[in-house]
Amino acid sequence: MILAVILGGCATMQSIIKSTFPYTATLIIPAGAKAGSPASATSAASSFDEIFGNQNGTNYIKEVRIASAKLDASSPANKSLGMFKSVKLYISNGDSGEILVASRSDVQQNIGSNLVLDIDNSKFLDDYIRGNSLKIRLEYILRNANTTDVSIRTALSFTSAPNPQ
Repeated sequence: MILAVILGGCATMQSIIKSTFPYTATLIIPAGAKAGSPASATSAASSFDEIFGNQNGTNYIKEVRIASAKLDASSPANKSLGMFKSVKLYISNGDSGEILVASRSDVQQNIGSNLVLDIDNSKFLDDYIRGNSLKIRLEYILRNANTTDVSIRTALSFTSAPNPQ
C-alpha cells in the first residue's frame, strides 16, 4: 500500500510538472524570407524537468493534450508578429511523425510582439512527449519580407493525467 502511494505520488507530481512548465524553443525566421509563400523553421524543444535530468518523468503521465501555444518575438524585441499572415505549429519526435497542435490563420498586422495560437486539443500527444527529442516546427506565410533575422520564442503547455506505474 505504501508503494502504491509513493508511485501514485510520483505520477501526480509529474502530471503537475508537465502542466506547469512549458516546452520552449527558439525559432529563427531568416532575413530575406519570401513573403506570400509557405516556409518553415524547426528547432529542438526542451522543458524544465528535462533540463534538470528527469528523462523518465513522462512514464508517469498519460492522456497528454496541448493546453496552450504562444509565440513571442525575442529579437528584435519590438518586432510585431503581424509580419505573419498565418502560422501553424507542429510537434514531432524521433519515434513518431509530425502532428499539428496549434495554428492561426488570421494574424492581424498590428498584433504586437506576442501571439497566442488556437490549439487543437482533440488528440492525445503521449507518443510525442515521451523521450527527449521533441521538435517544434513553425510553418508560416509572411506578410512582407524581413530585412533582418527574427528570433521567435515558442512556449507549449500541456495537460496530463497521472499514470501510476
